[in-house]
Amino acid sequence: MSPSNDTAAPLVIVGAGQAGAMAARALRELGHAGELVLIGDEPHAPYERPPLSKAVLADEQLPDIGLLPEPFQVQAGVALKTGRRVVRLDPARRELHLEDGTIQPYRACLLATGGDARVLPSLPPGTPGVHYLRTLDDAQRLRASLRAARNLLVIGGGFLGLEIASTARALGLDVTVIELGPALLGRAVPPEVSRWLAARAQAHGVSLHLGAKLSDLAPVAGGIAATLADAGELRAERAVVAVGQVPCVALAREAGLLIDAGNGGIQVDARCRTSAEDVYAAGDCASGFDAATGTHRRLESWQNANEQARIAAAAMLGQDAEPSPPPWFWTDQFGCNIQMLGHGAPGLAYRLRGQLPEGREPGKAMLFGIDGDRLVHAIAINAGGDLRAFRGVLGRRLACPPETLADPAIPAKQLARLALGPASA
Repeated sequence: MSPSNDTAAPLVIVGAGQAGAMAARALRELGHAGELVLIGDEPHAPYERPPLSKAVLADEQLPDIGLLPEPFQVQAGVALKTGRRVVRLDPARRELHLEDGTIQPYRACLLATGGDARVLPSLPPGTPGVHYLRTLDDAQRLRASLRAARNLLVIGGGFLGLEIASTARALGLDVTVIELGPALLGRAVPPEVSRWLAARAQAHGVSLHLGAKLSDLAPVAGGIAATLADAGELRAERAVVAVGQVPCVALAREAGLLIDAGNGGIQVDARCRTSAEDVYAAGDCASGFDAATGTHRRLESWQNANEQARIAAAAMLGQDAEPSPPPWFWTDQFGCNIQMLGHGAPGLAYRLRGQLPEGREPGKAMLFGIDGDRLVHAIAINAGGDLRAFRGVLGRRLACPPETLADPAIPAKQLARLALGPASA
């Protein structure tokens, strides 16, 4: 019997990150009793990535970040193959070719290959004093490096760069952040939150350079030098490059799978099916269908990896799954927990509930992004519990005036009921 018709062949997951591990769990929970193979190119068992820029850097002891403990692997019968790289996908024969020459047949295959850190040509990986953060090994090298340094240059003012900057400041390093854009997180949050976050970082002692015109960036004796048009030369003993991520789609592209021209991800439908029969994709590498907008979108988030893994696992077994809830994302930095529901977009009218914490002070606030008469984006600063009340409101037409959302005297659950209207009472 050829591999393409072998119903006894295993289900195979390529990529042992968040999406891959969660898909393995989901397949067993949904009743798959057959052989299940999980292949990862890292030497480690699957682990959580969000702590890499926070707890893993900050703690002397490595925290427990494992996703599939060995007892679970044994009990669930997951054949985990670490340190193995898949170099070719053959959808016609339903085979995966590994770097060591072995061939792995599959009945259905999930690509959960994630992404790689975007590299600056002037500071390639391996440059002394320069770090990229994507894997556990990256984080452990950076942790050791930070403990031997006095100052740090962070190139990139996105979520990852700011989390690293926050952790490094807490460790006592002098930190400078260079962001080429005019604002921090400019594509993810409204201008008032960008300005607040910049002030918050500066209050914690971070030196910020926004809208930076970078004319030179190179290793020098004793560290890294960055030359800015408006600030001259900046030097630091260590540098972290955090300028985004590139989806790992080479395997899919070479196999002829459809790649989204807009975002570079493996294009999938609402059930995480690719353009090849019985090949699925999930997580950072996948460009998923957004039913709300009728477009495809690639999301790099913990929640999206989990949700697409759940949906893909059901589809691999011929089952239906509940659609994904609204996108949710969080970050911890400079003493604040920031959570977001939905997507920000230019032109949204934001209503502020409470007051943004000043300086280094604690406090809580929420911002509601309104498009016409619909709530499409919500941001919570140290108010994650309140944000949960609005999951059912997102995308719905508001039954109350938008300014009502700004009233801090109304408890969050009651406010959500007012937004939904009398039927929710």
